[in-house]
Amino acid sequence: MPPSLQNLVSPLTRKRWRQFRQQRRGWTALLLLAALYALSLGAELLCNGRPLLLRYDGQLCFPAFRYYSQQTILHNGAAGTVDYHALVRSPAFTSQAGNFALFAPVRYGPHDVIDSAELEPDRQASLSITPALDSGRFNLASDGRILRAEACADFFPGVAAIDGEALTNHWRVTPDLAAALAARLANQPAPAVTTTLSHRTNTALRAVFALAAYEPRTQPPASIRLAVHPATAQAAALAFQVRRRGNGFAVSPARAWQALPAAARATLDGIIRRGLAAENMQTNLLWNGHPAQVRCALADVSWPYPPTPGHWLGIDGSGRDVLARVVYGMRTSLTFGLLLVGWAMLLGFAIGAIQGYFGGWIDISGQRLIEIWSALPFLYVMILIGAVLGRSFLLLLLCYGLFNWIGLSFYMRAEFLRLRRRPFVEAARCQGLSHAHIIFRHILPNALTPMITLLPFELVGAIGSLAALDFLGFGLPALTPSWGELLQQAQSFRWAWWLVLYPAAALFTVMLLAVLVGEGLRDAFDPRPHVRLE
Repeated sequence: MPPSLQNLVSPLTRKRWRQFRQQRRGWTALLLLAALYALSLGAELLCNGRPLLLRYDGQLCFPAFRYYSQQTILHNGAAGTVDYHALVRSPAFTSQAGNFALFAPVRYGPHDVIDSAELEPDRQASLSITPALDSGRFNLASDGRILRAEACADFFPGVAAIDGEALTNHWRVTPDLAAALAARLANQPAPAVTTTLSHRTNTALRAVFALAAYEPRTQPPASIRLAVHPATAQAAALAFQVRRRGNGFAVSPARAWQALPAAARATLDGIIRRGLAAENMQTNLLWNGHPAQVRCALADVSWPYPPTPGHWLGIDGSGRDVLARVVYGMRTSLTFGLLLVGWAMLLGFAIGAIQGYFGGWIDISGQRLIEIWSALPFLYVMILIGAVLGRSFLLLLLCYGLFNWIGLSFYMRAEFLRLRRRPFVEAARCQGLSHAHIIFRHILPNALTPMITLLPFELVGAIGSLAALDFLGFGLPALTPSWGELLQQAQSFRWAWWLVLYPAAALFTVMLLAVLVGEGLRDAFDPRPHVRLE
């Protein structure tokens, strides 16, 4: 600590500061939390859709720090906002050698909607291999002859013309199937039947024959419709995701792709390349001895979009960069929390100090009023005020601050009630010192311990409450970057894991660091010596 400040700080405070710095975990957490807040305060230098420095047509501009209209930059007579991403891609910009643009590491701000065309180089394709179901249909006449056979060649090997053949000459018809056929031909009600038959000459060939349920008609049917499909299990359908990688591509899941035979991968290679070239490939081929339909098509770009180069934390449901929303949301959360804690400390100290110092009817009346005030339903009050006055950062801070001071006032009241009868306070009164002098110079320095140790935990509560209110839709305005708003989107898009992981990780990290700071302050201000049991 500089020597000029040592005279303004009491020896006890300097001792506690040294003890806190010796708490390595709390001190490190404080440094990290301060670094994260400083990082968020400079978010415009990290995530910004406007260039930090732009030179165009001989003019040097700083769009990240100053607003420029289209008339100023493009000289086109329009007063609208400049689309800097479109500008740096335009021929007018690239054709001049002196033009350049210096962007932030993340080229998008929290409100910038990403052009889906920019994701074209990283657009994924889906590859599906769906084996065709080998199934056939035919009618069976009352004399057992097959009529109007469709796709039944695989079930009657070696037969040139299936129509007119007798079913029993090729398949061993079970008594159950024979009885079901007889009932239908006799125009009697019959349930659905599914049975497995064996081929008479090819013992390895087995098939499932199926009859639908039958209801009597005005006249007996001339023939019965049967469906047939192989008894062996069909090959399972396969699905892969394909991503461009340099001049080639990467397929996931990689293990399932590598498990395919080399000849099959070679066949699919050309199909994939044509699919990545924006050709919706769809063809039929033999797959494991069975006909299969192969389809490779580029996936549609829709929001939210998973993490991709240039958008490392993904894109949210409105087409905005999640990393930019998380960084700006950190500034919003920490600023709200610090302002709320500062407001709660001032109000809680003032009310608690007045109650505890004067006591008597002032204390009793104040306690009754606080109890009535604390009984008001906070969430309902927030909903009512938001519906009447709208939602804004300052209004939310004011409304929340009207309730957040109550807990701190109880601690300050208790400390002032304990200290007001101490000898050094009585001595100050005997010297004729004013109430304000006694409160601020004698009692307050000895009553700050609970307030300082509670400050980090109050910060955690404020940040968590803001995220909860934003998640419920009663917090900040819709366009304000907020962790709770991202988590609310994740509720609608539950498959978008990046909308849950990254905001939750940021919220957890900040709250954990604040808790560690609070534990360090509590240990530093604790007058009792620390002992360790071995």
